[in-house]
Amino acid sequence: MRRFFACIALLGLMALPVRAADTKYVALTFDDGPSGKYTRTLLDGLALRGVKATFLLCGYRMEQYPDITQRIFDEGHEIGYHGFSHRSMQDMSRRSIGQELIDSRALLPQGCEPVFLRPPGGIVTDGVRQVAEARQLAILSWSVDPKDWATDSVGSIESAVLKSVKDGDIILLHDMSVSSVQAALDIVDVLQQQGVQFVTVSELAKLRKTPIRPGRMYAQFPPKTEETVK
Repeated sequence: MRRFFACIALLGLMALPVRAADTKYVALTFDDGPSGKYTRTLLDGLALRGVKATFLLCGYRMEQYPDITQRIFDEGHEIGYHGFSHRSMQDMSRRSIGQELIDSRALLPQGCEPVFLRPPGGIVTDGVRQVAEARQLAILSWSVDPKDWATDSVGSIESAVLKSVKDGDIILLHDMSVSSVQAALDIVDVLQQQGVQFVTVSELAKLRKTPIRPGRMYAQFPPKTEETVK
């Protein structure tokens, strides 16, 4: 009889869902768009896979593709700023940086409230930090960069991501070419088979109980170990 109850207890444990703490999370981010047919193909593929991503959009491209900008928002993806002109902010005055954000904000879908700014090239100056803080924006960096913009090899992009990606990583990609979009969807397929879940950057921060502070830069949200909690 004792053995019978022990078996029942074991079966009950096996039926329990996997704890959230055991799940690995990754955030996909896409710079420079929207880009017309490439972004449409990417959105179709993400929807098919049930994946939400974070899109850092350029104002001049939102101006060209308002319908795709609206679709990104409507389908539950996160939108952040990538400047208006995609010019480097390194030598811009704070006034010019602010104007880039003002001009971009005017093109956002109604109800869209970005949390992140990713300056073009990821170049962060004191001026960028000050403007971001004043406008209640955090600065978004990344922890995995396959440099997909520099190659049309799908395999090279996939390999660069898959060999280094870890729980809590932020992956930098672009929705500007066939190779980048195909690689992104292939990466999703491989990692989903491994049990990895894809979330937006804001969702990843919330899962890791990390407050997002204006003017601060974030590159990844690794799981908190017992040592980091103490």
